[in-house]
Amino acid sequence: MKIGLIGQGAIARYVTDALSPSSHEVVAVLLRPERARANAPLEFGSVDALPADIDVMIDCAGHTALAAYGPPLLARGTDVITVSLGALADQVTAGALKDAATAGQSKLHLASGAIGALDCLRAARVGTLDTVTYTGRKPPQGWIGSPAEDVLDLAGLTQGAHTHFEGTARQAALAYPKNANVAAAVALAGLGFDDTRVQLIADADISHNIHEVTAAGDFGTFQFQISGKALPDNPRSSALAAMSVVAKLDQLSAAVTL
Repeated sequence: MKIGLIGQGAIARYVTDALSPSSHEVVAVLLRPERARANAPLEFGSVDALPADIDVMIDCAGHTALAAYGPPLLARGTDVITVSLGALADQVTAGALKDAATAGQSKLHLASGAIGALDCLRAARVGTLDTVTYTGRKPPQGWIGSPAEDVLDLAGLTQGAHTHFEGTARQAALAYPKNANVAAAVALAGLGFDDTRVQLIADADISHNIHEVTAAGDFGTFQFQISGKALPDNPRSSALAAMSVVAKLDQLSAAVTL
């Protein structure tokens, strides 16, 4: 498959290094116009300038990039893989992506990101899924630059767990665009943005990000927890999120999938 990347940060570097050269080839990197170098043959500053034969573009650049580049890519018939699931909490963005995919007969593929067990939620919603709750715990420094700073003295937290947000997955994804992609993934797999409950916690007693999902319904009850590590060259990027992009790409190109 011929692959294009949106962005060139830590996740993009991980994906590039992890791709199998026998089955995938990176042929383009889409960047903001001012960052694309004229003497770099793989760098492009606009969707229109990209090669026409790209099989799939991988969004590694976040909500703003998906909202800006996703619709024109999908409209021209190019599939897109993204971990920026929180962007879909914005109904305008979600509508634009869906309409563009329909017009271009393409698909937006959602990678699972920093969470697992979403297949269980997707299966459970076939019956009656009564409740789904996502709880996100991070060390206080992991919430720097987010609305948590308006609620807590993050620098002053030395022990204990402190809740700074409780609400719906839509509210979390819109208020915490750099921190709530997992909440969005759980919502999309289960009850949706408005019926998925979210709790966000600054926990001075942990060193890794901890994601917890609980659910109940006709199937029974379900509880899942993962303690995630960051990528070595960017403490703000989840290693599992980067891995999920490669896994999604392999799934799309495999003859037999699970």
